[in-house]
Formats: sequence, C-alpha cells, structure tokens
Amino acid sequence: MMRVVAFFAQNWPTLLRLAGEHLVLVIISTAVAAAVGIPLGVWLVRHPRWKDPVLGVAGVLQTVPSLALFGLLIPLPLIGGIGARTATVALVLYALLPIVRNTVTGVEGVDRHVREAAIAMGMTPRQLLWQVELPLATGVIMAGVRVAAVIGVGVATIAAAIGAGGLGTLIFRGLRANDDRLILAGAVPAALMALAVDWALGRVETRLRARRPSRFLETRAATLAAGAAAVLLLAAFALWRFAAAPAAGPAKPRVVVGSKDFTEQVILGEILAQMLEARGVEVERRFELGGNLCHNALVAGQIDLYPEYTGTAYTAILGHQPLADVRAVRERVRREYLEKFEVIVGPPLGFRNDFAILVRGADARRLRLRAISDLAPHAPRWRAGFGQDFISRPDGYAGFVRTYGLNFAAPPREMDLSLTYRALAAGEVDLIAGNSTDGLIAALDLVQLEDDRHYFPPYEAVVLVRRETAERVPQVREVVERLADSISTEEMRRMNYEVDGQRQSPAEVARTWRQRKGL
Repeated sequence: MMRVVAFFAQNWPTLLRLAGEHLVLVIISTAVAAAVGIPLGVWLVRHPRWKDPVLGVAGVLQTVPSLALFGLLIPLPLIGGIGARTATVALVLYALLPIVRNTVTGVEGVDRHVREAAIAMGMTPRQLLWQVELPLATGVIMAGVRVAAVIGVGVATIAAAIGAGGLGTLIFRGLRANDDRLILAGAVPAALMALAVDWALGRVETRLRARRPSRFLETRAATLAAGAAAVLLLAAFALWRFAAAPAAGPAKPRVVVGSKDFTEQVILGEILAQMLEARGVEVERRFELGGNLCHNALVAGQIDLYPEYTGTAYTAILGHQPLADVRAVRERVRREYLEKFEVIVGPPLGFRNDFAILVRGADARRLRLRAISDLAPHAPRWRAGFGQDFISRPDGYAGFVRTYGLNFAAPPREMDLSLTYRALAAGEVDLIAGNSTDGLIAALDLVQLEDDRHYFPPYEAVVLVRRETAERVPQVREVVERLADSISTEEMRRMNYEVDGQRQSPAEVARTWRQRKGL
C-alpha cells in the first residue's frame, strides 16, 4: 500500500493531467448529449409514433461494445479519426439513451390534471412546455443526465485505446507492465471521479425535485443561461487546447509519431520522436493505439510514421499466408506497401520480435521443455491462453496447433495479450503466445520454446513512413536511416525489462539508449 501512495506522490502532475483529460471528455460529451437529448425527448412526446423507433435505436447504440463503436467511428469523415474527437462522439452516443428516455418519462409523467388546468388558464402549448411540463420533469431529466455522466466516466477509460488520453492510459499501461500501481493509479481516480460526479449531480437533482413549479417562471432565462454556460465550457476547452499548443515562432516541420499499445512500441516511438525533436522537428505523440489503428491512421494521414513488424504487415495487413523467408517477406512488404498505401518501409532496426510460445520456468525445467514439439505429450492436460490477435490472425492459433499437432483439453482462453502474462504467472493457464522481446519474460521467470518447425513468419522491426512525409520532412528519412541495424534483440529486451521490470519511464529509457549509442 505504501508503494502505491509513494507512486501517487511522485507522479501527481501526470495523474492530474490525465484526470483533467478524462473529466473534459466526460463534461463535453454529457453537455452535448443533454443539448441534443432533451429537445429530442420533448419532440418524441409531441410525436409519439416516433418514440419507440428512436428509443430503440438509442438502446442499440448503447449495447455496442465501446471498442467496437470506436472502431466503427474511426474511418468516418469529420467525426472519425483517432484521439479525443472520436471518443467524444462515442460518449455522446452512449449518453443519449438515458437522457432521451428520462426526458420522455418526465414530461409524460406530468399529472394530467395539472396539464388540463394550465390549458384552462389559457396557456399556449409553448407556455405549457416551458412553464409547467419542463419544470415538473426537471428532476427526472437530471436523473438521466446523472446516469449518462457516470456511464461516461467509465467508458472514457476505454478511450485511451484510440489515443484520447485520460485515466485509462494508466490502466492499459499497468496491464501491459504487470504493474498494480499503474492500474490503481488509473482505476482509483476514475472510481472517485464517478462517485463525485454522481454525488454532485445527485445534489442538483434533489434540489430540482424539491422546487415548486412557481419557482420556474423564469425557466427560459435559466435555459439560456445553461446554453451560455455550455458555450463557455466549449470555449474554455478550445482555449485549453490552444494553450497546450506550442507558442508561435519560426515555422518548424511537424510530424505525428504513432505507436501500438505495448511497451516496446512506446519505447521505439519515443526514440523516433526524440531523434526528430533533436533535429528541430515538432513532434506530436500518438502512442498506445490498439489493434490496427496505427495502420489505419497512417493510411488516412492522421499519423506520419510508426514502428511495425514485417510479419504483421505481411499476414495481418496484406493478407498473405505465413512465409519463413526473411528476405522475401521484407521485400514483398516493401513493394506492396509503396504500391497500395504510398508508405515507405524503412530498413530493419536490427532485431526481430517474433511470436514467443511461453511457459513457466519451473514447468520448463521440471519437464525438460526446449522446443514447441516437446509440448505434444502434455497438451491434453494443459490450459492455453492467447490474445485475441493471436486467435484471429492467419499466422496464429489455427495453423499453430495444426503444425505442431497440439490437442488441448479445452479451447484456449481468449483474453487481452497483457493479461495472458498475468494469467500464466498466476497458474491460471499453462501456455501463452507472447512476444520474444518482452521484458516480462525475464521479470516473471518465463521460458520461450523454440519454433523448431519454423511455423511463425519473421517479424523484423521496421519503421513505416508516409511517402509524402518523407518528401516533406527530410529529417524523417535521415532518422529512419540512422536507426538501421542499431538495436539488437538483447538491447530491445533489456529496454523492455527496464520499463516492465524496473518501472522506468519509456521516455527515460529511450533517452538513455540514445545517449549510449551516440544518437
């Protein structure tokens, strides 16, 4: 517990920054959802034939898993892409259902006799809405806003997977590094934020429910004030974003460096970013993007370069069957990426990050396991666990078990890659597919078995660069060329261990490596 407290004390500026990003996402998305959802709910009360279809669509949107919704939104023009914009749109869609439904329920729930009395007094439909129905329904509507905001706090943690920042960044980092401090550093503030938002909006809801309709004769003015507050909030966010931008000065070339969502990629992204900054290039970091988001963002022009692996490009992106010839894979990837995506494939960085079939060190020593073929007699009694990527890839699970004749007692447990390491170390599974350069292999006393039948294709580390960027910013091509054959497998594994095992920051590890190599 003291280690967690010490971590909070040492990293509070980062925690505050990420908590601020998280809160801004929630506030803006909830405000936009309320601005859309409340008028929509009132309209549905006036046009009841549309109520069921609209609420049904809103309900379907809320059942879509958050990662799937992010993935569906990213390719869309204007509202898509990576970062906070897509996350905000997704959060708005999630928040609409409780707000629209509670608005309909609140307005329809106004006592019929009160409505008839207001009409008998000569109120127009407009006056009836503003001076009677909305005031009486405000408490119920606020309850919907309250639910939407709390849902937003939780869903916003997933937004870190598309580069939107927030407290989910720490949670994902902690899962990858097997670091409970990072997980708690993201989860505890998120939970406290949800409780605080729920409490604050609950107080507002209670006060609104306690008021009488006569106190709402100035409802229209109050609504205008709320609209002005929303405009001020958006203006404050724009100013915050502007303040975070670099000060005006001599024009510098600008690039966006991306990375996937695991430790090695973040380290490589930092190396690229730092070397470019040392050459006078302004760099925006878009790290820790899940799945194929890096590739999609590169092709769409949302990032300019990122580290990749030839085997992944060959099978997962280009769709070819696995091939063991290192040079053939590299050359075909280089040719097809330039032809299909206008992307330059840089020279190999010097190491390969192949799929690693891992077992506990104690099991490997006890059973004298050296190669994957040695697993065949034990597979019927063992439990396997693999990441979703390995299960679905053409160079993944199906071909792996077929090549080695492995018959497990039960289907493999499918989970996030970072969780497979924790599951193996805890004895929940007996075999996983990791990455050969992971620092957790040494940190958790795991053993990599030899791919003695050469099933997996080679995964040489390279840098992918948009051709337009390489022509516009010559420093990018210079950096990529300087990194050719500069990182050995041992160096990469050591850097990963320094982050995952020794809890150093990727930026500091990258800086130390650059200084040691004279880069």
